[in-house]
Amino acid sequence: MAEAYIVDAVRSPVGKRGGSLSGIHPADLGAHSLKALVERTGIDPGALDDVIIGATDTIGGQAGNVGRSAVLVAGFPEHVPGVTIDRQCGSSQQAVHFAAQAVMSGTSDLVIAGGLQNMSQLPISSAMVAGEAYGFTTPFAESPGWQERYPGQEISQFVGAEMIAEKWDITREEMERFALESHQRAARAQDEGRFDGEIAPLNGLDRDEGVRRDTSLERMAGLQTLTPGGRLTAAVASQISDASSAVLVASAQAVKDHGLTPRARIHHLSVRGDSPVFMLTAPIPATRYAMERTGMSLDDIDLFEVNEAFASVVLAWMRETGVPHEKVNVNGGGIALGHPIGATGTRLMTTLLNELERTGGRYGLQTMCEGGGLANVTIIERL
Repeated sequence: MAEAYIVDAVRSPVGKRGGSLSGIHPADLGAHSLKALVERTGIDPGALDDVIIGATDTIGGQAGNVGRSAVLVAGFPEHVPGVTIDRQCGSSQQAVHFAAQAVMSGTSDLVIAGGLQNMSQLPISSAMVAGEAYGFTTPFAESPGWQERYPGQEISQFVGAEMIAEKWDITREEMERFALESHQRAARAQDEGRFDGEIAPLNGLDRDEGVRRDTSLERMAGLQTLTPGGRLTAAVASQISDASSAVLVASAQAVKDHGLTPRARIHHLSVRGDSPVFMLTAPIPATRYAMERTGMSLDDIDLFEVNEAFASVVLAWMRETGVPHEKVNVNGGGIALGHPIGATGTRLMTTLLNELERTGGRYGLQTMCEGGGLANVTIIERL
């Protein structure tokens, strides 16, 4: 089978809710990373076969196939197509999968995969709230088939994260220590310039806004729990954010034709499902499945990016896999850096690629929990 290569990856800084990027139209936010990627690689945008953009809550400024809108706002030729996909939190990671699969199948040679999300303008679940005007409290609650299969089950990421903490007996204090470490790692990465090469500054912002350098276990201990009697607080959850990101995926022929130098090779792509009630546990079976498919051991992987939707998600994953925290989210994660849903997949991949290069690692594995009880796994090999 043909190979798919990562030529380059870039992202905007991650803006906090109501912060420096909050006023930017989602199409312009997405276009920023597209333009930056073209400038960095020197490719002719007219040579692109497709642009695949992950985004959720596609209403308002994110409606009407915002992926195509971002292509046009970026100034790409009108013949260049664009599409928007939604696999919830894994949307732009899935965009990379679709791009790589197109290249590996021989149907495309040069594809940009990316993501965008302005959560300040369109808060999480905006599409669900909009649906209430038409009599839908959730996308599935009114489905007789759904109720027959999952009768009376409350479907919520917050409930799922609490269920995970309870099932794996993860204490509030343990999650708070993990969250504090996320902020400390992110602050250190900023101070050491680890993100500088991957961020294309935007609107006067050149670093991620969410890192809380003054947080402490004492401050976290004073917060109210998200649910009465629960263990989770806002401190152990990912931050609401605004950002975009993009990755250029190319075939061997495109690399040759355009004089490109690949930075990594796509080694493995897969996606698996798990309980939609627990919702956030799928990275565990998805990681196991990836190891079975590749014949690799987790010891073969140098670095892991496991999205910090909630501290309980990553802590449960580490307990089940046995992967040490020293190899996971070494530059912090969504708790500190933010989780701009549609953009997070390719944001994580951009950071993973740069960190593999910085440390000299060979293989990096990325996975993330997704609404509906899903998880993608991507393994990349640094070249």
